[in-house]
Amino acid sequence: MYNINLLFCCNPTEQTGVDTHLQIFGIKLPLVQPGDDLVSLTIESSKRSGTQILDRDILVFSAKVVGVSQGRLLELSKISPSEKAKALATLYNLDPSFTEVVLREADAVLGGVEYALLTIKKNVVIANAGVDQSNAPLGYVALWPEDPQRSAEDLRGRFRENGLDVAVLITDSRTLPMRMGNSSVALGVSGFRPIEDLRGRKDLYGRAMRVKRLAVADNIASAAQLVMGETSEQTPVAVVRGAPVQYGEGFRIDEAIIPMNECLIMHIVGKRPL
Repeated sequence: MYNINLLFCCNPTEQTGVDTHLQIFGIKLPLVQPGDDLVSLTIESSKRSGTQILDRDILVFSAKVVGVSQGRLLELSKISPSEKAKALATLYNLDPSFTEVVLREADAVLGGVEYALLTIKKNVVIANAGVDQSNAPLGYVALWPEDPQRSAEDLRGRFRENGLDVAVLITDSRTLPMRMGNSSVALGVSGFRPIEDLRGRKDLYGRAMRVKRLAVADNIASAAQLVMGETSEQTPVAVVRGAPVQYGEGFRIDEAIIPMNECLIMHIVGKRPL
């Protein structure tokens, strides 16, 4: 299990004269089963590993472990693929039953490459609508939580019941155009603002920013992914400490969504469902 310990300086607009440490700790959990209490497992596992959870930490959970704990698993042998699923499976070298689940979960299917469909789900451009066979029981697929935002709020409430005032982030891996490999995207957030609006701030030469926002939640998600891993690490939770975020109530992932007609990429590509 890897941990990250970084030293960064505060934003000049909030300069305190004190350097702050950004720390990220992975928390290894036992194999999570449907119905498990993720908060209790996380607290117990953090104590065993010597990683104390503190107030104002950000707890990052993979969407898969949240979905599994909620029973969001489907057995592929019980899925009857439609003709559309069969056609797409042939075209992109996918299992027809898996493809059928993707079609059911996706809000739109835009295209694909071998082994993956490009989809939109809950305003996120994501492979296979978040449906995943990796680290799911053999013969099953794992799905996102039904409502990742509500799940983040519920998890945060459970931590509060256990005397911990933390923020919560639910994430999944994703790919970016023309870039090899995965980064991570925020699906649900509770306890801090997911976007920092930089419009109106001046650059080094006095020019005001016109469109720039900082994807705070997505950046934290990607940093946490470095310790959570993608394969057999069994580390679906990370503790992020000292992040320069705006803590508070009422923040939702909706703030991170940009309308398609304002999105640099999707405005050009267009929403052309298959």
